[in-house]
Amino acid sequence: MHRSRWRFIPMLLLDRHRRLVKTISFGERTYIGDPFNVVRLFNEKEVDELCLLDIDATVDGRAPDLGYLRELASECFMPLTYGGGLISLEQCRRLNRQGIEKFVLGTSATNGTLVTNLGKEFGAQAVVVCIDYQGRGEQAWCVVRSGQENVHLTPLELATKVEDEGAGEILLQSVDRDGVREGMDLPLIQAVANKISVPLIAAGGALGVTHLVEALKAGASAAASGSAFCFLGRLRAVLISYPSRHEIDQLTAPERRAL
Repeated sequence: MHRSRWRFIPMLLLDRHRRLVKTISFGERTYIGDPFNVVRLFNEKEVDELCLLDIDATVDGRAPDLGYLRELASECFMPLTYGGGLISLEQCRRLNRQGIEKFVLGTSATNGTLVTNLGKEFGAQAVVVCIDYQGRGEQAWCVVRSGQENVHLTPLELATKVEDEGAGEILLQSVDRDGVREGMDLPLIQAVANKISVPLIAAGGALGVTHLVEALKAGASAAASGSAFCFLGRLRAVLISYPSRHEIDQLTAPERRAL
């Protein structure tokens, strides 16, 4: 299990119309706002990093829009991680020149060559493999193409495979819990964290920061969420929020002392 400084990462979902949305189990969508406005709000809140995922790019067969992403990255005061439609090393080279620092591979992570080549080019720390899965425990299975295709591997199997191929971080995301906000899949987070040596980012199911801290206690190095930073409590009223550095230190202090 890898441990570094705990991180809370807002995860922003971009649709084919360039709107930010929040999904429920990769299906129903709620409009969150204009990407540029939301990024500026997170700038004001001094967020450490942002993760932007174009959730329709792979299904649509679209390549990343370099000009649009360059403009968006120029608005970010923090490192920007991007995923969606990435299928080649050259795409990532171009994105890197536009200000994208880390790359999320989902469907294309089944291509071990791409994971390895990205790690060699940019360093393992720049390669994040997103493992979307359905089910739970030993019966969970990994899916790609926005949950449409079963790759016939368990999350543990895929996590160890991509780590061996050069991934520097694993983003573990429960499709079933996505947007449900009833808590994260702590047993599987713990099982995967104990199996790999690279940082694990946990996502899926958080209502608020308390759920994210539970994921850290279970072994994740970082916790990512859309709902926790975009909605007010259990309401689906949009409110962009993020804990202050002092609040984060207070929330994670017991876990840090336990190490």
